[in-house]
Amino acid sequence: MRPGMTKGGGRGSYQDLEATSLLCPRCGKAQPVRRRLLLVLPTGEKYSYLCAVCGEEVGSKTETGPIKGVIQTLD
Repeated sequence: MRPGMTKGGGRGSYQDLEATSLLCPRCGKAQPVRRRLLLVLPTGEKYSYLCAVCGEEVGSKTETGPIKGVIQTLD
């Protein structure tokens, strides 16, 4: 089984897919991207993808699940 795939395939098979290049409207072609953290939400984290050449925002992604780096208190 390939990394990132769930057993049986189908929906959710590529939940952890990470973009390495996206179409930049300013450059007019696919360019490498940088991922920048925008918001830390109670339900997850929102990221923005920026063109590595010109800095234009070319996409965004919200990752749901436990927030990385947050200390939880014991009750």
